[in-house]
Amino acid sequence: MSKKIAVVSLGCDKNRIDTEKMLWYLSSGDYVVTSDYSEADIIIVNTCAFIESARQEAIDTIIEMAEYKRRGRAEKLIVTGCLVEKYKDELSVGIPEADAFLGIGEYEKIRACLEDGASAAEKDDGRILTTPPHYAYLRIADGCDNFCTFCTIPSIRGKYRSRTKESLLAEAEELCSRGVSELILIAQDVTGYGKDLYGRPQLTELVRKLSELNFKWIRLMYCYPELVTDELIDEIAENPKVAKYIDIPMQHVADSVLKRMNRRSSHRQLCALCERLIDRRIALRTTFMVGFPGETQEDFNELIEFTDRYKPYNLGIFAYSREQGTPSARLKNQIPKAEKVKRVNALGKTALSNVRKLNSSIVGKVIEVVYEDVDYERGMFRGRTQYSAPEIDGNVYFTGSFADVGNYYKVKITGYDDYDLIGELVNEFTD
Repeated sequence: MSKKIAVVSLGCDKNRIDTEKMLWYLSSGDYVVTSDYSEADIIIVNTCAFIESARQEAIDTIIEMAEYKRRGRAEKLIVTGCLVEKYKDELSVGIPEADAFLGIGEYEKIRACLEDGASAAEKDDGRILTTPPHYAYLRIADGCDNFCTFCTIPSIRGKYRSRTKESLLAEAEELCSRGVSELILIAQDVTGYGKDLYGRPQLTELVRKLSELNFKWIRLMYCYPELVTDELIDEIAENPKVAKYIDIPMQHVADSVLKRMNRRSSHRQLCALCERLIDRRIALRTTFMVGFPGETQEDFNELIEFTDRYKPYNLGIFAYSREQGTPSARLKNQIPKAEKVKRVNALGKTALSNVRKLNSSIVGKVIEVVYEDVDYERGMFRGRTQYSAPEIDGNVYFTGSFADVGNYYKVKITGYDDYDLIGELVNEFTD
């Protein structure tokens, strides 16, 4: 009889890929995946430990799943991922309900944890996709060498390690054969791709090779601003297979703050980069961190002015989290929590005002949308444009008589709701 496995994957899309690989390692056994934790024989929690809120979410989730194990039919609770990598000893003492803890380099041991006598997997050669069938993530590298003073990633995931072009092209081709039409490139720093293997970054060359395959959109996430070259911008703008979108987590724009963060860009360089993206009609997604130690009101005002000037279409705003063991945790002039919250809200208000203006300018236009699912509360179809990444950016809600998940449609925009567009289907599908 098959064993039912329930998996909770927390954190970033890099974690999602680790989860997909674990499911692959289990695919040769007699297991089926369920979303009903109360019916699961085995529960796996893949954790994140990037910031305090992520760690707390992970701990809360583990405790919740332990309760399912106590009250339900689950025989085993396995905890994996970044939290284990960083706090394995503490977790093994504090959460005795868990049967095993696997760090980020130990996913191949998952079957051995579940089956007496089973050996660890020897090959990392597959994934069970957890995304909808029309898009998938491709991790082109792991680890990080940038050592931003607020970040724990290098201590958790190690040095930057690119995958070979051959392995990436083989995986991409396999994803394409499964019907994936949107390929999302991820790493801690995608723009650094190839520097360790080939002596210099080769993201542009990789994108050109991937675009020879039959993808509709290739999307770039997690780019470092100083490595976004004119060559890469031109490739995004001119290659019809590449989404006119780029994710560049800038973190801040004030020179004094950037320096304390150990970021390599300057305010002047970031302004010039935004100007180039605007000239080439490429939508920017960025992330700003407010309340970094020593951030003055003048520094914060620079963030407000920058946001108002360049109006990034998609913007993530986070309050600085003081992470134990990071250089920034030792800095003086830590910002009180109440002030950080105040600044998050103020920047969010500016960002929302800008997005409303941008969305109002789209009303009346016909745009291409990939259909993803139905929003039953609205009674409308939900999709995305090439200017939005899945789960984190704005959606397009539209009416129509019929739509197939993963197909691309022409939608006339009739209105907007803050970050989301509203429209109506005007044709059956696009190429």
